[in-house]
Amino acid sequence: MTAGAPLLRVEKLVVEYRTGRLRAPKRVIDDVCIEIAEGETLGLVGESGSGKTTIGRAVLGLAPVTSGRVLFDGTEISRMGRRERRDQAQGVQAIFQDPYSSLNPSMSIADILAEPIREGTPASKRERVRELLDAVALPSDTGRRRAREFSGGQRQRIAIARALALNPRLIICDEPTSALDMSTQTRVLDLLRDIQERTAVSYLFISHDLGIVRAMSDRTAVLLGGRLVEEGTADQIARHPQHPYSRRLQLATPVADPVLQEQRRETRLQLLREQAAAGIA
Repeated sequence: MTAGAPLLRVEKLVVEYRTGRLRAPKRVIDDVCIEIAEGETLGLVGESGSGKTTIGRAVLGLAPVTSGRVLFDGTEISRMGRRERRDQAQGVQAIFQDPYSSLNPSMSIADILAEPIREGTPASKRERVRELLDAVALPSDTGRRRAREFSGGQRQRIAIARALALNPRLIICDEPTSALDMSTQTRVLDLLRDIQERTAVSYLFISHDLGIVRAMSDRTAVLLGGRLVEEGTADQIARHPQHPYSRRLQLATPVADPVLQEQRRETRLQLLREQAAAGIA
């Protein structure tokens, strides 16, 4: 994972939602700035409701940008119309959390993978589908089957193949392993690392698990209540977090030793009580 010039730049991003005509808008992302270089992985970590998925959706054009800018390869994409955004979309793709709902059950896998590919002959599209299946270590006959015939790990491999169909330069990985068992998680993460080594694609890797983020990322940004509270190298944030909330996330990372795990649990509960008394969410 080698870092080069910034590929994605998010500047002072604010996202607000209205829950009713007479209610004031609710700010869910507040003044967030992040950058991702070519071939780099930025881990975005926080508990449920912290706003990390909303940032990914704002980059993808799926969440409204109230103020601030999202720039991809120097071009502002946060103010683009639907048609302009569609033309730009091949550079940024996504892998979502739930492999069961992210694939159309009525389509064959070959059709799912070929759907984003607008150019080329039917033969060239079939060849591209074979290449994509090979890239995620699935047999060539996978294309004839439907998503319901596959396990969760296999479905997530198909979702990864679909994200690769247009040779993107950035992939938003939104909790891509949280719906999978531990051994399957490991294999999918290994696949994502292998793909990055072969293609130099950049990742925005979103997760609530600081341990997974450390294993996958070059740098880590910690999100609390829609605001960034800490950023540094993945190793720094995982080993020596400075913000109390980052420390909480560190203590929530499971370890194999049951005695140490219980000690970490007690320390985390004590930290929660202290932070609650101090008014820290």
